[in-house]
Amino acid sequence: MNIKQYKKQIIACAIALCVGVGGGYYFFGTPAGTQQSVETNQTKQTKPLTEARNTYVVQAAKKSGPAIVGITTQVFQKDIFNRTIYAGEGVGSGVLIDNEGHIVTNNHVVSGASNGEVTVSLSDGTTVKGTVMGTDEQSDLAVVKIDPPKNIQPVAIGDSDSLQVGEPAIAIGNPLGLEFKGSVTSGVISALARTIDDQGQRFPLIQTDAAINPGNSGGALLNADGELIGINSSKISKEGVEGMGFAIPINSAKPIIDSIIKNGKVIRPYLGVWAVDRQTAARNNVSYEGEGLLIVQLDPTGPVARAGIVEGDTIAQIDGKNVSTLIELKEQIDAKSPGDTILVSYTHNGKMKSTQVTLGQSSSN
Repeated sequence: MNIKQYKKQIIACAIALCVGVGGGYYFFGTPAGTQQSVETNQTKQTKPLTEARNTYVVQAAKKSGPAIVGITTQVFQKDIFNRTIYAGEGVGSGVLIDNEGHIVTNNHVVSGASNGEVTVSLSDGTTVKGTVMGTDEQSDLAVVKIDPPKNIQPVAIGDSDSLQVGEPAIAIGNPLGLEFKGSVTSGVISALARTIDDQGQRFPLIQTDAAINPGNSGGALLNADGELIGINSSKISKEGVEGMGFAIPINSAKPIIDSIIKNGKVIRPYLGVWAVDRQTAARNNVSYEGEGLLIVQLDPTGPVARAGIVEGDTIAQIDGKNVSTLIELKEQIDAKSPGDTILVSYTHNGKMKSTQVTLGQSSSN
């Protein structure tokens, strides 16, 4: 397969992986026997918990549980006459992150919201209207705004860069809808810096064996101190596979969340290049010389094309730092701002060259 053939294939569809979205649990039509969750007192103990029972999971759930909300999105579809009709409801999770009423969730939880409005179910059983401030499909993040309730209890934000493999992890969300709202599962941090989508993934993910089921998307992944370290996003959905869930690291999510709150969208530097790493190319019977990423398509008016780089060249370094995967390239570029100039080292016809590239700008909507 030559580069032109591969370019058509890579643009037409993503590499198929068994990755299932961990959230957005959808009720289509009017589900028989389905009712809103009824609040029950889950802490009826008449005496203090013993030290053995008052585990880190109990303490984390008490500390951060009130910050986890349910998000219900009305779903509309087109009928055969192209009329917009009500199809049902989508239910996911969200995390209240500040005293102003900002809630972080997944893009796929709110992407179908009619007029940018959702219903937010708070931990005390009350429901309020929420407005989608902005979404970012690339990172699968979104921010919803509500009028802050009087007893607001936002989550404490942790540091995902300090995580260690094997340390405890706690997931809180609404698996299978609001009937099971506020469900707590626990496990460990199974791995860090995981890649599950060679082409579309924006940054490395946290892997955990804490159960993440449909409806958990947008919910919280906490450390043993009850601090938010990730936004639950997806899981491996394949027969025989258990305990492989993934969360967006909170440190990677922060700049995106801040940009949505400030601008209503995510503003990113733009390179104007579509590339693949050696492993992905080999799976599609493509080989190339040189180190780094093979360019399979360029925006003809984009920054890289204007700098004289062409399809078939390989990007080896950005500002002197090696790039061998798409995530490494995205991380290097995302650390810059539109208008910044970077030094791109690349291989052309077997020879290593370098050129200055001024980054453009793209936005999430």
